[in-house]
Amino acid sequence: MKTNIKQADYRCLLFAAGFWLLAAGSQSFAQDTSKVAANNAVPIERAAVERVKSTFKGSFIIDNQTVMVPVKNALEFSIQHRFGTINNKYNDFYGVFAPANIHLGLSYTPIDNLQLGFGITKERMQWDGNAKYAIAKQAVAHGCPVSVTYFGDMAVSTIPKAGNFVSDVDRISYFNQIIIARKVTDNFSLQVAPSLSYFNNVEGYMSTEGTIKAKMNNAHYAIAASGSYMLTDGMGIMANYDQPLTQHPTNNPHPNVSFGLQFVTMSHTFQIFCGNFQSILPQSNNFFNQNDYTQSRYLIGFNITKRFYL
Repeated sequence: MKTNIKQADYRCLLFAAGFWLLAAGSQSFAQDTSKVAANNAVPIERAAVERVKSTFKGSFIIDNQTVMVPVKNALEFSIQHRFGTINNKYNDFYGVFAPANIHLGLSYTPIDNLQLGFGITKERMQWDGNAKYAIAKQAVAHGCPVSVTYFGDMAVSTIPKAGNFVSDVDRISYFNQIIIARKVTDNFSLQVAPSLSYFNNVEGYMSTEGTIKAKMNNAHYAIAASGSYMLTDGMGIMANYDQPLTQHPTNNPHPNVSFGLQFVTMSHTFQIFCGNFQSILPQSNNFFNQNDYTQSRYLIGFNITKRFYL
């Protein structure tokens, strides 16, 4: 009886040991298999989208802003000059000796995609501040098919209050624009830009009923289309068209037709052109342009931009 019990105990111990080894081996095999699977797994990574560069060669295209925002820490100094209209011909040497308008501006890009600037314009001695933000950028292959940028400007006229303004808030005007652009080829780019201009103060007149009525609405909608074709890396041709959309009671502004040449280096952009806009500030151009291109009321202008990389 004792022998049988010992044999049974040995059998139980051997069976338990074998079961334990089998279980341990199965667990180790499962763990090793999981490790191999984990090591052989291919990580899924989202490929970076390549963005189109240099849709335009500068911040301006004649009288309009382009979709471009300079790189971070870029500082730009700009001179925009507009001569008088050419319709007086030799009498004022085709506008060169006629009263001119000029704007001096300084802009800086403190962070990626955002440019801030300010300037002063001879016409009505207007100081202006502006902001430009790149909302979206065109992708090379898969992604956004266009670049989208917002541009906003606020100007304050500093001419004497007497005879011009009732209150100081009447000095202020605003401009808001969405710029949508596409680089069609390596040399050819197009953009379209709807805009809203707003003046706190507009001229009025005395009606036959004895009431004062506004000559124009305070708000003005317009749309601009611009294009650039680079003939070489440093020289290109430009064209631009601005169409008023708002109908005012009187003094409706005329469209602007402009075309010209631009010369580009790493740190400079020079543009010379012929067009109808003379006011330089976009809200003033769109609101008050009375130069009719059908009456040869064109003028010569140029933009000079100097870039510094800090």
